Order: sequence, then C-alpha cells, then structure tokens
Amino acid sequence: MLRNLHIRNYILIDSLDIKLPEGLVIITGQTGAGKSILLGALGLLAGDKADPGMISEGAETCVVEGEFDTPEGLRIVRRVIYSSGRSRSFIDDCPVQLQELSDLCSHLIDIHSQHNSLLLTDKQFQLSLLDHFAGNEELLGDCRKAWKALGECRHELEDARERLKRDAAEHDYNEAQYRELSAAALKEDELPELEEEHKALANASEIREQLATALAVFRPSGREGISESLREARKSLDHAGRYLPELQQLGERIESARIELDDICAEAESTAERIDVSGDRLEAVEERLSLIYRLLGKHSCKTVEELIAVRDRFGAAVSGSEGLEELCSELELRLQKLQKSYDECCRKLNAARSSAAPRLAEEIVGNLRYLELERAAFSVELVPAAPSACGTDSVSFKFAADGRAGVDVARCASGGEISRIMLSLKAVMARFQGMPTLIFDEIDSGVSGSVADKMGSMICRMGETMQVISITHLPQVAAKGSAHFVVSKRFDDGDSRSVSGIRQVSGEERIQEIARLLSGASITPEAMANAKSLLQNS
Repeated sequence: MLRNLHIRNYILIDSLDIKLPEGLVIITGQTGAGKSILLGALGLLAGDKADPGMISEGAETCVVEGEFDTPEGLRIVRRVIYSSGRSRSFIDDCPVQLQELSDLCSHLIDIHSQHNSLLLTDKQFQLSLLDHFAGNEELLGDCRKAWKALGECRHELEDARERLKRDAAEHDYNEAQYRELSAAALKEDELPELEEEHKALANASEIREQLATALAVFRPSGREGISESLREARKSLDHAGRYLPELQQLGERIESARIELDDICAEAESTAERIDVSGDRLEAVEERLSLIYRLLGKHSCKTVEELIAVRDRFGAAVSGSEGLEELCSELELRLQKLQKSYDECCRKLNAARSSAAPRLAEEIVGNLRYLELERAAFSVELVPAAPSACGTDSVSFKFAADGRAGVDVARCASGGEISRIMLSLKAVMARFQGMPTLIFDEIDSGVSGSVADKMGSMICRMGETMQVISITHLPQVAAKGSAHFVVSKRFDDGDSRSVSGIRQVSGEERIQEIARLLSGASITPEAMANAKSLLQNS
C-alpha cells in the first residue's frame, strides 16, 4: 500500500505531504482544484514522461516521492525532474534507470484514469486477467521457461547453420590446402638439414677431390704410409727407452697419434665413399627444397614449424565443419523436444483458460447486473494467437447491454457502460494476491443515482482486501470511504499564482464536502441532511 506521498514544486503544488491509510481512500474537490495534478504526480512514479513544464514557476526541480509498504518491507521510490529537462529515478535512495523504477511501480500502483478505456483494447491485459482468475501462475511460469529455452535453442541452431554455411563456402579451399600440406609430410628442423645436404651435394666433385688429396698424404702410392712410419718410430723409441725411460712416454704419445690419424683416415675414406656425384640425390633434395620454399611463400611462413601450424589450422577447419554438422543435428533433435514441451505447456494453458473463461464471464455478468445492467451479456472467448511466452491463446471480451450477441467490449459506446465494465474487471482483479494499490480517477463517470451508490459499494468492498484510492465527484461513492481527502486551490499570499493543496476531512467538514457534491456551491440544509444520511448508511 501507499503509506506516504511527498510532492514538491509540481505544477500548482508547492509542497504536499499526505499519509494514506489502508482500505478505501476518497479524494474529492471542485473542478480545477488539482485532482488530476495529483494523479499526474503519481504517474511520474509509474514512469510517465517528464517535462520541465511540470516544475512550479520559479523552482529548479520537482520531486515526487512515495513510500510503500510491501511484503519485502518499506520501499521508497522517488523521481526528480530538473529544469534542463533531465530526470533522475531512485529506489531506496539508490539511483536507478527509469525502466527499473517503472517496473517496480507497476507492482505497487495501478492507475485507472477516467479515459483509461484503452485497457479494453489491450489483449495482453485481458489475457492476464483471465490467467490470474484461473490461477495459471505456475503454468505460465512453465510456459515462459519453455518459450525461453525454445528461443535460445532456435537461435543457437540458426547460428550453427550460418557458421556451417560459411564453412561450406570455404570447405573446398580449406580441404585442398590441408591435403597439399599433409602430402608434403613436413618435419620440424627439416629445412636446415636439407640446406646443409644440398650444399654438400652441389659440391660433391670438389669434396671428393680434396678428400683424395688428403688421403694420399696418409697412404702415398708406392711408399710407406704415415701409420707404418709412426709404428716404426714407436719401436725405435721403445728400444731406446730401455736406457732412457722418459723416451717410452714419447713412444706412447706417438702410438696415440697414430691411432687418431688411422681413425681420421678411415672416416675420410668412408665420407669419400658416401659422396654421391651421380646427381640423383641432388635432384631429389632440390625438389624437396623447392616444395618447402614454395609452401613457405604461399602461406607467408618463415619456418617449417609455422607451416605445420598452418596445416593443423586447415585440418581443424575441415574437421570443424564435420563437428558443426553433428551439432546442427543434435540441436534439431533438441529443438523438436523443446517444441513438444512448449506445445504441451500451451495445451495445458489452453485447457485451464477454457475452463476458467465461462466462470470469469459469469462473475463479471454478476457484477454488471448488480450495477443495474440487468440484460448485460458478457463472454470471454479464446482465439488462436501467434506463439509467445504466454502460449498460443488470445482473449476477446464480448459485451452486449441488451442481451443480444456480444461485440468486442472496446466498441461499447456508452461511457457509463465502460465505467461499469472496468469497475467489474477491477473488482475481480482486487481478489488477486499481491495486487498493487488501485487508483481510480472518476471511474464512476457517466453514472448517477442508485448505480453510483452500488459502484461505491463495490469499490468499498475492494477496499476491504486492499488499498483503493478513488478520485470521485459522486457523493454516493464519496460517502463509502474510510478516509476522505479534499483537494482545494488557493491564492498564495503576496502572489497572484494559485496553488493546490490537500487535507483530510472528517466529521462536520466531511458532511459539508458531501453536501457540496450533492448541491453544488450553495449548500442547502436538505443537502446537509442528505449527506448525513449517506454517511450513516455507508
């Protein structure tokens, strides 16, 4: 419920602080006194568009603040408008976006203005009313979850298909590159080894000639070789060493040198035998180098290792397409299951709505006939609608005042009928758990007499279970409230500008206000007596 309302510098309201009780709160006042201004200030909390023209003359800012009792505790919402046109929103003194303020207040206040018959054309409002009446909150929750999961899966599938489409356009190229690089059988560190081998093979003849020259030194033709000469030298030193022992060490050193030279000679001979001067191996190495150099240039790589990484990326792209095909197949199966789940939720919702629709219509007809539309006919019809988070149903409210076949309720021409229909709908809504504070702005417009009295009684019954604030001009309705506030306009001292204010009335003041509603500016004794009678019988 709305506990307190604070308004500063809003149009004709300089400063207003009112504390509102539970139950039915009545607000009356002369035409032009500022009742609609008060409603406009509440509209700012609900997220209505801000305008610098709303700020009182001479002020820099306008502030509207409401304190609400909620199951979660006290919530304070505030809207500040600046002369620059900018506005700021606060919840519990924390800055928030306007949408967040509007979302919260939609659960705290429900404003029905005098011309708010647009709700009668709002199919979402009608469907929501039926669902609340049917107690479909759990089914709606399941349907919203199923719709969300279905949408996410559909989006994921579309994304996978789009990627698969792009990959398919590049698949042939990726596969060709991968095959070429795979066929090259690349090996890390291969290029330096090939380049070294190529240098050797390209100079094979010269290498063999130089080796032959070196080997001729070791084994000269027709003469004793170095190894044999060193062996004889060692023998001589060994014999001399019998007389001079240190010479034996020289002999050992010569033997070591001989063994090393024999090894060098053997390795040189082996290398000479391996040198291929035929040109076949050179040609093979050049072809291999040419292939690697071409691939390096083609893929802008500097090393074979980088080229191998490119090959692996092409391979991943090729295999990735296969993975996307599998993913699409999995998502298609998942989408089918989610669609079945969503369809089942819609079926259950449709069944619940179909069952509740005639009961809701019967209750509204009862309210309308209580409000003296004795021949009223009202029906709630389900019609197919595009799939959404609320299922596949739409609702059509049909009404006829004379009992004939109903037409769309929005086409009702009579203002009195529209007021009674809206009040009947709101009376049903008032029983819903967690309903926000209902604010009626002359919902009784277009009615009078006994109908007005019954509308007042209906609004009063709504106030037994929730807070209802009713701005009215009918004395029959005004007499029903548990609390009565009067909006008035006065001229500020020393200023030609008029300002609006509000005060709670009771006792004699309330009798006079109801008498004013009965007789106008000139309050007669008869009007006073009638006002007392209305209050006593309320």
